[in-house]
Amino acid sequence: MKRLVLAVLLVAAAAGGVAAWVVTAQPEWYERIRYPLRYEAIVRTHARNYDLPPALLAAVIYTESKFDASARSDAGAVGLMQLLPETAQGIATRTGGHKFVVGDLLDPEINVRYGSWYLRNLLNRYDDDLPTALAAYHAGQGNVDAWRRRGVGVQFPETRSYVKKVLHAEEVYADAYADELSGA
Repeated sequence: MKRLVLAVLLVAAAAGGVAAWVVTAQPEWYERIRYPLRYEAIVRTHARNYDLPPALLAAVIYTESKFDASARSDAGAVGLMQLLPETAQGIATRTGGHKFVVGDLLDPEINVRYGSWYLRNLLNRYDDDLPTALAAYHAGQGNVDAWRRRGVGVQFPETRSYVKKVLHAEEVYADAYADELSGA
């Protein structure tokens, strides 16, 4: 009797696992609707220029702005990659810009170029530790550096959620848009 009960439980657990897999696996057409891709040429160009995976760059843009070039946050972040004007000013200065104005961040090419430079800079700073670089992109380098000094993980729940969303979106973009993001 015990073996029968155990066998029934194992079958039920296996069926539940299959059911969970079926529910979470989405067809490509659904992923393309749920995770749109815009500005492919700009994404590919700056991913290549800054040695970033194009799917990662698309995932950050999607998570930050859903590809809305005119997006503005309550915190004052602007454009596709939701850059703060003071961060963008620093990037402009470091990359040879002389006449930065906040309106530049509404230009998809400039916004993605600055955001790509910033993401590459964060990856370099944190030894290519992608979750840490993403946490710094979201919560700021000062917060991440303070957490690291204290030997604790990300302290903001919204930043932990952000990192998970970007990493998931990167997988979706790599699968659903392999041809578009590779330039094929």
